[in-house]
Amino acid sequence: MSLPPCGLYRTRRALGTSIPAGRLVYFHNHGDPGPGLYLPSGWAANRARWHARGTTLPDASWAEHLEPLPPEGLYRVLKAFPCCAQRCRTFEPEQLVQLGYTGEAQPLLFLPEWTEQGLGLPTTGTRVEREVLERLAPLKVAHGESAPPAGDGLLH
Repeated sequence: MSLPPCGLYRTRRALGTSIPAGRLVYFHNHGDPGPGLYLPSGWAANRARWHARGTTLPDASWAEHLEPLPPEGLYRVLKAFPCCAQRCRTFEPEQLVQLGYTGEAQPLLFLPEWTEQGLGLPTTGTRVEREVLERLAPLKVAHGESAPPAGDGLLH
């Protein structure tokens, strides 16, 4: 069995004693000492940061219980959709959104806003169902020249 690519996943069932079912994890398929799962240690700018030490997969079968998730980041809305059955908010075509997740892998959409300082990211997002994520298209965003500091909790 081949391993899935590095990225964000939701656990479909508990994996060992330290990773519960229904959790957001980062799967790193070429870690040291081997492929492993990392739980969030916190969030910054609506993006998960990861514990430095993960749980090494005892065997490749654990990967069968990982549901892939779209990466965190900036997206544009392709087709309108409501946030929920109550239709509290409608996300409109071409709208800029930031995708993030809770620790339980629940998708959150944040609405960036223009401020006097430039584009601002709110600290509160709107929960949406995973099914609506197919109505988003990822944007290519340039990365700053300065590299993030070592140990900032971002995995490649």
